[in-house]
Amino acid sequence: MPVWLREHSWRQTLTAVYLSLPLRGARATPGSIFCSEQYLKVSVPPFLFEAVLYAPIDDTNSTAKIGNGNIFFTLYKKEPALWDSLTLANTDKEKLQNLRENAVLKAQEKAKEETEARKITKQEHKKYALEATMKVEEAERKRIEDLKEKERTKVAKELELWKKQQKDGDKYKSIQKKGELHQEIEPLKERKNEKMNKTGIPNEGTSKTRLKSTKGSCSIFSQNLKEEQLPAPRAAATIKVNFTPRVFPTALRESRVAEEEEWLHKQAEARRIINSDLAELEDLKEEEKNPDWLKDKGNKMFAMGDYLGAVNAYNLAVRLNNSLPLLYLNRAACHLKLRNLHKAIQDSSKALELLTPPVPDNENARVKAHVRRGTAFCQLELYTEGLEDYEAALKIDPTNKNIEKDAEKIRHLIQGTMQSS
Repeated sequence: MPVWLREHSWRQTLTAVYLSLPLRGARATPGSIFCSEQYLKVSVPPFLFEAVLYAPIDDTNSTAKIGNGNIFFTLYKKEPALWDSLTLANTDKEKLQNLRENAVLKAQEKAKEETEARKITKQEHKKYALEATMKVEEAERKRIEDLKEKERTKVAKELELWKKQQKDGDKYKSIQKKGELHQEIEPLKERKNEKMNKTGIPNEGTSKTRLKSTKGSCSIFSQNLKEEQLPAPRAAATIKVNFTPRVFPTALRESRVAEEEEWLHKQAEARRIINSDLAELEDLKEEEKNPDWLKDKGNKMFAMGDYLGAVNAYNLAVRLNNSLPLLYLNRAACHLKLRNLHKAIQDSSKALELLTPPVPDNENARVKAHVRRGTAFCQLELYTEGLEDYEAALKIDPTNKNIEKDAEKIRHLIQGTMQSS
């Protein structure tokens, strides 16, 4: 059951009513308040306040403020007058129900009208935005068309200018050729006149013949002028290039020819012996017989967790070339994963033997070899030997914090072992 709020205070002027409603610790929200022209309701569970106002008010401009445990209403009267009381006196239940229903209906109609108005306003805004977008697009389209038209006009003018220049050039060439022909024909006419003057006036037959011959010579001469003077074709030939067969990257020295031939013979013999000893190489391709290729294959298998496959790849690479320290170093890592601790120690020691002399380029490899051998020693509970390897790794790389932490752990283990003994 709701608890009716009877306590409230109000005051009025000719145009407004000021109502203060205490909430008694309840928390109100704007959704808890309903106000119409002559009906006011506040529902803040468990409290309820309901009032039928003495006269109609302007519910649109009226306000309500929530704060300090109170609700302050400012209700503006529709007609300026002083009320005898805040609510109507002797309001029966039926009249109150009718007022409540009418207020709810009016509020629903008002909300519906506001929704429709917002919808119409939204549509108008959309229409305006669409029209503005269309205008912008139309302006952009017009600008692009104008640019295209300007470019077309510019290209057409350039084409006409080029055609005119080509036409003027052809005319100039034809005039030049005519002038050259005229210069060549004039001496011929002068020589002909001289001959005619010496021999006398010829008859019609001879004159026709000479004219024909002259015409023929002129046509042949003009044809010769049109022919272009082309250069003679180049003579074709085959050039043979002989290369000196070499195996060594160094320059050939006559004093070391015998030594190089002996080295090549030994290398060929060694390859023949290895190929005869390794029966598994018969089924491999040429690139698979490369130790570097086998090392990369072992690295990929190690990354995928196939430690046995990686060991097999490193074993075959070591049989092909037993002087690569990285093969032993990587195989030691595989043996650590497989708990083959003695083999890991052997491979790490072999890698350290091959990593000589100690230079900056092999520092990283030497650190890994010491750490892996030290790890194997510690797993065999040989903490003193393991600590020596970790300290040797720290001497090479003093800034490695992980190795320093592991070395400190080994020192604590050694101290604990000594105390217990």
